[in-house]
Amino acid sequence: MSEAGNEAPVGPTALVDRTYWIVGASEGLGRALAHRLSRMGARLVVSARSAERLESLVAELPGRARAEVIDVRDRASVADAAKRVGPVDGLIYMAGVYWPMSAQTLDAEQLESMCDINFTGAARCVAEALPAMVARDAGHIVLVGSLSGFRGLPGATGYGASKAGVMYLAEGLRADLRGSGIRVQLANPGFIRTRLTDKNNFSMPFMMEPDEAAGQIVELMMSDAFARSFPAAFSWLFRGSRFLPDWLYYRLVG
Repeated sequence: MSEAGNEAPVGPTALVDRTYWIVGASEGLGRALAHRLSRMGARLVVSARSAERLESLVAELPGRARAEVIDVRDRASVADAAKRVGPVDGLIYMAGVYWPMSAQTLDAEQLESMCDINFTGAARCVAEALPAMVARDAGHIVLVGSLSGFRGLPGATGYGASKAGVMYLAEGLRADLRGSGIRVQLANPGFIRTRLTDKNNFSMPFMMEPDEAAGQIVELMMSDAFARSFPAAFSWLFRGSRFLPDWLYYRLVG
């Protein structure tokens, strides 16, 4: 664990013997990231709803790891899991669900699930892990947003909104904790080949494999940067869209 008053280190050895809690680790990007961090010497606590998938992941990992089942929709479940996990050097929140959804096809249950799991779940986990980090002035929080969170997009009513919330959460934490021993970082990926993107029936440019995207997150974690949006060339379209006037932006994307 980090010593009180010491800022989380940055560099190739920053993860060795550090305990990271990955929420949303059972498949896709979370699973790929768990493998990368384990190979780099981190001690892992991996969480998701499926005990079976978590146990299979723990069996695959080369380093020290244990599983803790969690339902991020349930505040009591999050609090209980946090007590079992105990203080950690880092929290990485990757849990997420997705359904393509326009205003015309809005589904109340799916919309609520995206907001509750993608954003409110992140808030619940941060609220449980952060106080101990603040008390010892040391820790590391990594949140996963999305390129879709930069500005409203057609067909992404629920998902984009939930990820925009995650992005603001990271930005607010960064503003409050800058200069402390707690690092806050934000990863904003584009399309990643997972069961979530399998739901899309449209072209997905610059598609990344989970391990490739996990590599981008590891590079972010090893750096002093606050955020990384990737793939870089694709991200310019989304980041640049914020500077377009409303009349032009919505004419282009509508």
